[in-house]
Amino acid sequence: MTTELTVDRLLRTHALGKLLGDAPAFREAIASLPAIARADATVLLNGETGTGKELVARAIHYLSERRAAAFIAVNCGSLPDTLLEDEFFGHERGAFTDAKASRPGLLRQAHGGTLFLDEVDSLSPRAQVSLLRVLQDRTYRALGSSVERHTDMRVIAATNTPLWPLIAERGYRSDLYYRLSVLTIDLPPLRDRRDDVLPLTHHFLLKLAPAGRGPFRLSADAKHALLSHSWPGNVRELENAVWRAVSLAEDDVVTAVHFGLRQRDQSCSATPPFTQAVTTVLEGTSGSALTGSSPAFAELDVTQPFGELKRQTLWAFERAYLLQLMSTCRGNVSLAARAARKERSDLRRLLHRHCLDPRAFGC
Repeated sequence: MTTELTVDRLLRTHALGKLLGDAPAFREAIASLPAIARADATVLLNGETGTGKELVARAIHYLSERRAAAFIAVNCGSLPDTLLEDEFFGHERGAFTDAKASRPGLLRQAHGGTLFLDEVDSLSPRAQVSLLRVLQDRTYRALGSSVERHTDMRVIAATNTPLWPLIAERGYRSDLYYRLSVLTIDLPPLRDRRDDVLPLTHHFLLKLAPAGRGPFRLSADAKHALLSHSWPGNVRELENAVWRAVSLAEDDVVTAVHFGLRQRDQSCSATPPFTQAVTTVLEGTSGSALTGSSPAFAELDVTQPFGELKRQTLWAFERAYLLQLMSTCRGNVSLAARAARKERSDLRRLLHRHCLDPRAFGC
């Protein structure tokens, strides 16, 4: 059976019912999901915000032998160190002042099933140590307990920032990285799967249509705007744009104005200093790196996997981009976000991952 037929069959299964797309990059990314599901090893999902990492994690779970047990999802960025052990390990009654009853932690809830760790790049050093011990020994102790428990669970981690560069940048634990990346999947951004933009739009038009409305049709200018947009927020941004459109459309024809993409493009082009900063970085990259004159590209270690080199290169580009962008915008995050055509919160997260303080770029 060919890979193409295998992917076609996959897309018809209940487990992958929400993974929509025919673009080659997308089909290549999900082709190995059944084999990965059977392997029962730790998986690391790499992909930008909004590319569907949790949907892929759920698909792996429901394609696996663990499908009858729980799928527990946790955002690592929302776990402060003060609550870390309680969240992961749980506690016994009387473990601390307000512990009036025992409470199972995430590890116990995920026993027999899958624990999905989103934004694993944001784990603090203390959290990394705690997670590493669990991955190594599969044992833990609830707070206030002297009993060591065993956990039988599969861990699927996700990151929108390459982990390997974080080892040098922020001291991310290399042993944890190797534990998490036994199997890896790289999810393509929506800009690399343009053929899926309109089919996904039609899917969301059906899904999000208000009661008694529809079917909606796309005008010619709407199709042009959708295909021309860079979609920095990926499929999640597209879904939100469709939601906006069906809410504002007065009839069953949806135009570019309803999506709001044209207005966003115009507002960005109205700030030439910042747009020029973006162009300068891009031209600088293509002008030297692609010709082979850049030392960073001339000294690539081609014995490393392509995916790993790609992630390292993207990380270096991100950092150079942010340094130039924030310098031009003099540390103004709002203006920088407009120039980069990113949500302000997403830009702040990028700056945090690269350990860049906007105040350092002020006048």
